[in-house]
Amino acid sequence: MAVSPGGTPDPAIEPLQSQPAAHTPEPGSDSRAGRLSFCTKVCYGIGGVPNQVASSATAFYLQLFLLDVAQIPAAQVSLVLFGGKVSGAAADPLAGFFINRSRRTGSGRLMPCLRGLWYMTFYCLFQALATFFQVPYTALTMFLTPSPRERDSATAYRLTMEMVGTLMGAAVHGLIVSGAHTSHRCEDAALPGRIPVSPDATRLYFIAATVVTVTYPVCIALLRLGVKEQPEPSGPASSQDLSFLAGLVLTVRHPPYRKLVISFLFISAAVQMEQSYLVLFCTHASRLQDHVQSLVLTILVSAVLSTPLWEWVLQRFGKRMSAFGISAMVPFAILLAALPTAPVAYVVSFVSGVSIAVSLLLPWSMLPDVVDDFQMQHQHGPGMETIFYSSYVFFTKLSSASALGISMLSLEFAGYKAGACKQAEEVVVTLKVLIGAMPTCMILIGLCILMVGPAPKVPSQGTSCQQSLRRRTSYSIA
Repeated sequence: MAVSPGGTPDPAIEPLQSQPAAHTPEPGSDSRAGRLSFCTKVCYGIGGVPNQVASSATAFYLQLFLLDVAQIPAAQVSLVLFGGKVSGAAADPLAGFFINRSRRTGSGRLMPCLRGLWYMTFYCLFQALATFFQVPYTALTMFLTPSPRERDSATAYRLTMEMVGTLMGAAVHGLIVSGAHTSHRCEDAALPGRIPVSPDATRLYFIAATVVTVTYPVCIALLRLGVKEQPEPSGPASSQDLSFLAGLVLTVRHPPYRKLVISFLFISAAVQMEQSYLVLFCTHASRLQDHVQSLVLTILVSAVLSTPLWEWVLQRFGKRMSAFGISAMVPFAILLAALPTAPVAYVVSFVSGVSIAVSLLLPWSMLPDVVDDFQMQHQHGPGMETIFYSSYVFFTKLSSASALGISMLSLEFAGYKAGACKQAEEVVVTLKVLIGAMPTCMILIGLCILMVGPAPKVPSQGTSCQQSLRRRTSYSIA
């Protein structure tokens, strides 16, 4: 009988026959087994660039575009953000299902509402399509090498390149659209309230979107040329098929996975809010609108430079100890909300970049350990890497959707006026809460959950090789 995480037989899961171990490599038989070349790691990392370029541009500038250029009411912006994130989240398990089924191959009154529906439709399509690239790409980590250390190294390369992509997205996109958000545009406005949108603003955003789009075919081509999955060893297929829902139930019932997902639901939502509302805060709640581009670049440069350092810390002191680095941004975020001056803002941006780096690196380094821990407890279970990865992305996107949707509604209730140069005092206070108090509470809650209970066991090199072989010889999901 397959055994549930609690240790009791699960009648819903049919027994799976064990596989012959004739091809199982002996531990230590080849000290170079599972090693990845530098070129493979770099090409693998490049594969994550396009999604990060696009997500960086949308994280920092989508709300500003919808509110001040498209001039959509905040309530409709809330629906756009929530709908887009939910569509991406819903596509995650669907992507995991199709990947598991696939075979291995060699290659006036109504117009404002209609405008809101227009943007929501295309944002939902973008999120859903990006998901069908992100899920197989992130799950590819488990199929590059059976070595946990090499997987961590490949993950560090991926996160470093994704940080570079995030930097490129924010820098290039920000430089292109900066002309649409100059501070003197409000000084030149003769009438109070909403100001007309310059035709150049729409053109600049169109150019920026085109630049982001071009990165997808270029980076995917480099990923395809430079990265190869490990060859699938010959072996008999499993005698029983496990349904997708049954596999999903098994993953959700695994305690280390539950703890990882719940903790980073809070942490990832906090980071998303910090990124999304920084530009709005600088534009409407402080006099830092001329520093927006520099502050964004400071965050991202700090994150890029600190990612290799955090990889060393993970290897030297352990992953749970490294999680405390996420809390470094807590006091500085509160300081920025209380004292929004330029020197404070740059210090906060630098520290936030360091914390964001470890918050992005840590879950993707811990997830392979959780998968291996699951395989150790379910000795004859099928390989369900894509279910783990797709469901993790699903839950984090759902958390971000709820956080962004509810927080944007709070701006609507506070009286945010789309396109206005000056916002009410209630809006200013709300923005301070959204970049200070809310992320602080969510980060502290997430860290408390992460630190409770034992960490998942990291298998040895030989054990991981055996698990990698078993995943390939018993892999059959209906």
